[in-house]
This record gives sequence, structure tokens and C-alpha cells, in this order.
Amino acid sequence: MKSSFKNSVFGILALTFIAFGCTKRQDAPEVISQSQASQNVTTTTLPKPDHIVIVILENHAYSQIIGSSSAPYINALTKDAYAANFTSSYAITHPSQPNYLDFYSGNNQGVIDDDNPANDPFTTANLGRQLINAGKSFSTYSEDLPSIGYNGDSYGAYRRKHNPAANWMGTGTNQIPKSTNKPYSAFPTDYTTLPTVSYVVPNQNNDMHDGSISTGDAWIKSHLDNYIQWAKRHNSLFILTFDEDNDTQGNRITTIFCGSMVKKGTYTSKINHYNVLRTIENLYGLHYAGNAAKVITIDYCWK
Repeated sequence: MKSSFKNSVFGILALTFIAFGCTKRQDAPEVISQSQASQNVTTTTLPKPDHIVIVILENHAYSQIIGSSSAPYINALTKDAYAANFTSSYAITHPSQPNYLDFYSGNNQGVIDDDNPANDPFTTANLGRQLINAGKSFSTYSEDLPSIGYNGDSYGAYRRKHNPAANWMGTGTNQIPKSTNKPYSAFPTDYTTLPTVSYVVPNQNNDMHDGSISTGDAWIKSHLDNYIQWAKRHNSLFILTFDEDNDTQGNRITTIFCGSMVKKGTYTSKINHYNVLRTIENLYGLHYAGNAAKVITIDYCWK
């Protein structure tokens, strides 16, 4: 009898432990640590979005945006059922232009200021050329750009320093056609006609550089919410990030992915512009440009 009683008690305790463990696993918060991310690098099957639209805003730290009443749309986006909010996302450097070049090509190409680079057009590897070589497509849509292929430093509130792909326009090695450099007015309303990857470049009044946080937040809602809602239903992705912080917060910035293939969550793994570039390259099976080859892929935020 004693043996039978012990066996019964042990069995009940074992079942209770298993049930408790399963319940805890299901209730675990949707937060990924850096160690988990590193372990998953080679094991996750990545999605292949039909379209990606990327917007880079200006000069604000994570703490200036997330939790701010001046950015209600962006804050709502972090809580969307199809969104990943990266709480430890960092820019590479200061000022603006080198960060844009890092994001687009994995390297600042020797540029350390916001002046028109003296040695452009560049002939190094870059996202636009990689996509074209792979039979896919790329375009930039810049607000206030006066014409397709415009290569001036500024026009209205447009600034070339925020349009990194302009530095590769040409017909030489790794260069891209001028036809990829388009005004924002050409951004299609039929999203099925979008290129595989698009950059959308608000002007300086709307990217939070000269205008306020609330102005930039309202611009994103007004101009891109329709695409974001569409992307959640049509195997597509929206990426929102910043070029740099306000030079006081260690270059920590807001980065959000939103789309049909995104696993909702708040992700704490440290990432930077190179990680985002590498991830886009991985999604389409492209080679890595520049320093994207030296970082890990963001492979832990996908369904």
C-alpha cells in the first residue's frame, strides 16, 4: 500500500509539473533576447515579401518617439498585431548622410559629412543593384524631387543627402538607372505595381528634421497608412526607422517592422542599420553588401 501511495503521489506531482511548465511557456512574453537571436540565425525559414517599403525619419532618439504623445500613429504601430518593435536599435554614426549610406550599402563610402560626395557616383555593392541583378526591382520616391533622375543637392525641401541611392546613378559597375530615382508623386496607389523594394523619402519638413515630431507622425499616417494596412493582407512589409538620434542618447533609435509575415512582439536584441540591410538581403537571397556581411540576420520576428 505504501508503495502504491508513493507512486500515485509522484504521478500527480509529475503531471502538475508538466502542466505548469506548458502553461508558463504559452504565457511567456513576446520578447527575444540577444542570445536567443544568435542561436536562431541558421535555423529560421525567412519569408519573401512581395514588396518592402522603407521610410527613414530624422534625428530623434527612441525615447523621443516611443511613449511620446506627439507621435500617436507611430506608437500605435508598435502595438499592431502585425508589428515588431525593436527596442535596442541603433544608428551607426553621425551625421545623417553616412547613416543613409550604411543602411543602403553597408558602408559609408568614406563619407563623413552631409555634403554631396566628391567621389560619386560610387561603384560599390548596394541594395538597388543587388535587387536588379537578381531580376527584382528597386526605386526611391522622394518628396519634392522635381523630376526623375534629378541629381541636384536640393529642391524645395528635398535634400539629396537623405536619398542614398542617388549616389549610384549611372551605367557603370554596380550603378543603377536614373529612372529608379523618382518623385514621391510617382508612388503608386495600386500597390501591386510597387518595386520589390522602395525607399520613401519625406522632405525635410515632414521627416522630423525641420518639422516637428507630430508633423512627421501625421505625414506617415496620411501618406503610408493605406500601404501599411494593405501590406498586412498581401505578403508585404513596411519598415520604419531613423537615420540617427539627437546626438544625446547613444544613437538609440526607433525601428519597426509591420507586415503580414511579422510576429507581433517587442524585441530586445541589439541591432543596427547593417542588421536591417542584411535581413532585407537575406529575404531575397542576395549577397551581403559591405558590413552587412559581419552582423547577424534578424530572423526571429517572423511567423
